[in-house]
Amino acid sequence: MSIFGNIVSKIFGHHEAAAAGPEAAATAASSSAPAATPASEVAASTAAPIDAAPATASIAGVDVEAVLTSLAAHHKEKLDWRASIVDLMKLLDLDSSLAARKELAGELHYAGDTEDSAAMNIWLHKQVMLKLAENGGKVPDELKH
Repeated sequence: MSIFGNIVSKIFGHHEAAAAGPEAAATAASSSAPAATPASEVAASTAAPIDAAPATASIAGVDVEAVLTSLAAHHKEKLDWRASIVDLMKLLDLDSSLAARKELAGELHYAGDTEDSAAMNIWLHKQVMLKLAENGGKVPDELKH
């Protein structure tokens, strides 16, 4: 699965678990641990372009801000997910390494210099929020700019 797809899955999974109740939330949290994936499957999933159709079905109507705020309230670290792509990825328990962010930049068609990580990170955060909104997620305007 793509990194953006993982972001969508994590946000939607937490939304569904919260809607189903605390027992389902615990199950979703424990089942969201990454599973071992064969190298060929990883290569195939990272080479494929982002498919917005599954994301649309997954996040339609999800209040992204509410889900992320709830996750942040229960996280051991204080994370600035509203401004930082690194903190957003950490909050979702995803790899936030430079390599992972460069891969996400490729998925989202970043045209800038990936060696300028500060500029890339700002662009990535904005694009992730825009893509979540474009695919039906409820994202406040201030998070899309």
